[in-house]
Amino acid sequence: MSPETLKYLLIGVVSFGLLLEKILSYLNIQRPVPKVPETLGQYLSSEKLLEAKAYQRENYNFGLVTGIFSFALTILFIYMGWFGWIDDWIGNYISNPLFHSVAFFALIFIGSDLVSLPFDYYSTFVIEEKYGFNKTSLGTFFSDKLKGYILSLIVGGGLLLVFLWLIHQMGPHFWWIFWAVAAVFMVLVNLFYTAWILPLFNKLTPLEDGELKQKIIHYAQSVSFPLENILVMDGSKRSAKANAFFSGFGKRKKVVLYDTLLEQHPPDELVAVLAHEVGHYKKKHIILGMLASVLQVGLLLFLLSQFIFSENMSLALGGSGWSAQLNIIGFTMLFSPISMIIGIGMNWLSRKNEFEADAFAKETFEGKPLAEALKTLSVKTLTNINPHPWYVFVNYSHPPLLQRLEKLEN
Repeated sequence: MSPETLKYLLIGVVSFGLLLEKILSYLNIQRPVPKVPETLGQYLSSEKLLEAKAYQRENYNFGLVTGIFSFALTILFIYMGWFGWIDDWIGNYISNPLFHSVAFFALIFIGSDLVSLPFDYYSTFVIEEKYGFNKTSLGTFFSDKLKGYILSLIVGGGLLLVFLWLIHQMGPHFWWIFWAVAAVFMVLVNLFYTAWILPLFNKLTPLEDGELKQKIIHYAQSVSFPLENILVMDGSKRSAKANAFFSGFGKRKKVVLYDTLLEQHPPDELVAVLAHEVGHYKKKHIILGMLASVLQVGLLLFLLSQFIFSENMSLALGGSGWSAQLNIIGFTMLFSPISMIIGIGMNWLSRKNEFEADAFAKETFEGKPLAEALKTLSVKTLTNINPHPWYVFVNYSHPPLLQRLEKLEN
């Protein structure tokens, strides 16, 4: 395929991706505001439903602006050959191919982040603030950005160097070696995320002794789930929204509860939320999810290995010759439909797992407190209780609220 044909193919693929995303978002936002369901009668009002719809519409309009802006900028970079121009410009100053590639990606990453900075600011300090969710200070906002840069430089830069070195040294066979490296890295991140990475951004403290801790330990013992590490995270430092999650395997497994979750729910509801998380562990969802992610990475690396040495793709993006970094950019765009299909499959699997974890919590603890916790969480976060089925099919990693409540309460 000629460079010119590849250029217009890239433009077509990027255009298709934006069009599909915006059509689904439009269908979702056009869904009518429903009557208050009987199951949510004590938690929800018509006024709250209208507020949730306003929040969704504001995010839809904001996403439309940011999506069109990002799309236009990407199309300009492809059509005008600016990716290639930047690559050649860096090559005038850095002759080492590995450091040349790292500098290219660093410049693209920082440039992209700076361009998106005003949008991130608006989302956090205007939209989230307007609806009472934002708790982030300006200092925290910018310190998070700085820490993210440093982490990306150290971790991302190190992985990128290994990746590029393998490409230059191993040729088309690079993919399976880096696949092994990536798999080990993913396992290590899961094992040590709460010990090494999360504390850079949040404060973690052991759950205090008391009724809640006793109930959690009693439940964990009843399902033969040894649990020593129950941590509370200062999620209220950034948002009023609440959450909980598991991290790690074996003796390194930890439960992390947001402080906002503790403030909004009584002990029985919190134990029910924990039971749901234990369900993920007992049903081996965490391990299966990890394996699925590793297989996904392997597939994408294999496809990349069939493509990355194409000189025509580098020329299509404005390069003066073959460039690994330009071909990685081109691959990311060209194979985005495959990534979308994989994402749909992963979301389907995730929704299935959520139903199974709910069922486990219902069987080993109670369904009612988990249902009540979900109602409180959904109402406080202005969740859309009437999403479009196609939007759910493509984008939702969790089942819609009413579907979960139906299974928990019957």
